[in-house]
Amino acid sequence: MRAGDEGAPLAALAAASGLRDWTLAGRTLLPVVQGGMGVGVSAGGLAGTVAGLGAVGTVSSVDLRRLHPDLWAQTSHREAEPDAGARIDAANLEALGREIARAKQISGGRGLVAVNVMKALSAYEAQVRHALACGADALVVGAGLPLDLPELAREHPSVALIPILSDARGIQLIVRKWEKKGRLPDAIVVEHPRLAGGHLGAARVADLHDPRFDFEVVLPQALAFFRSEGLEGRIPLIAAGGVGSLEDIRRLQSLGASAVQLGTAFAVTRECDADPAFKRVLAEARPEDIVEFTSVAGLPARAVRTPWLARYLRLEPRLQAKTHHETACTMRFDCLARCGLRDATPGWGKFCIDKMLGHALAGGIDQGLFFRGAGRLPFGSEIRTVKELMQWLLGGLRPSALVPRVGQGLESQWAEHDRRIENMPMKEEQRVPGT
Repeated sequence: MRAGDEGAPLAALAAASGLRDWTLAGRTLLPVVQGGMGVGVSAGGLAGTVAGLGAVGTVSSVDLRRLHPDLWAQTSHREAEPDAGARIDAANLEALGREIARAKQISGGRGLVAVNVMKALSAYEAQVRHALACGADALVVGAGLPLDLPELAREHPSVALIPILSDARGIQLIVRKWEKKGRLPDAIVVEHPRLAGGHLGAARVADLHDPRFDFEVVLPQALAFFRSEGLEGRIPLIAAGGVGSLEDIRRLQSLGASAVQLGTAFAVTRECDADPAFKRVLAEARPEDIVEFTSVAGLPARAVRTPWLARYLRLEPRLQAKTHHETACTMRFDCLARCGLRDATPGWGKFCIDKMLGHALAGGIDQGLFFRGAGRLPFGSEIRTVKELMQWLLGGLRPSALVPRVGQGLESQWAEHDRRIENMPMKEEQRVPGT
């Protein structure tokens, strides 16, 4: 379905609400970025719709073959074949190209179509190069420091390069390393580990509540660093995590962010590429259903406590004790460069993340891993359109059918949860040297 020409009304709505637009890759955009969500959750359908409204839509590069029956049929039952890994990688590159083209077609040339590639992937470099060759407007890279991204994108100077970081030290490191290579980040996503979903930018689960990640700390520190380096106004900051309203965007722009990024709120829209059951799991989750644990990528992660995840967390100590090194990935996929299951890394997760995320994409409530952000959703348990979400974020316009429900059920539970989070005692913030 082709997105309508809704960008101008939304831009007027944002301006009337006191929000600033921003510029990326030479285009003036609404201050909203749809975050990348794998496996297959944010593909061409969702990304194209968001871009078509004048914002940034993001295709996640991870295992997109699952959305294409022909590619899935060619690769899903070939684990025993010696070339299975190469076949799967080739199928995923083909699927990535298809989804970029799909997003571009739906967007109609409006907004920007970005591709999110995890640095932790074994096929990271191949996927980055393919996304560039297929016409991605921007590349977003997290789950590791993309120090090599300027070299990989050297032949594509017009493509925006956007690392995902969580604190001021990481921002300083990337900017200084990239600057020596003749490139600056075109923007930086500042992701709050205490609030975001999926893989999180902290070293350990115990670090998620460290005050150095707070937007009130990171954004001013980053801006001060830019001023000290003569880079003021050249690198937009995109705040990610816990954003759910017009008031949130106003507050973050007042702190110096140019735009905000949301994941879960877009995952529960009608245009999201996942199964309807996937959306219901995320939308109907209660505050006590959200848990943190260590992923097989060695990173803290946040998800809904589904039957599978509850069983896994209960058995994890036993799995950690009995684990042993595998000579090869049991799926012959080797999706991660380093895998806690395959490599028997102590303390890292002990499950096949691609398989569990694939179950979730298909709506497998009892088997899937359902990544989710920590906060309440704008429309509670309702599944609404991308356009309605954008109208809420940019103008505070709530669908009329939802107005009587505000303050009831899940909404009130999440409101109490938010108050507890906001009132948590914080340690004294330590200033980052050089800012």
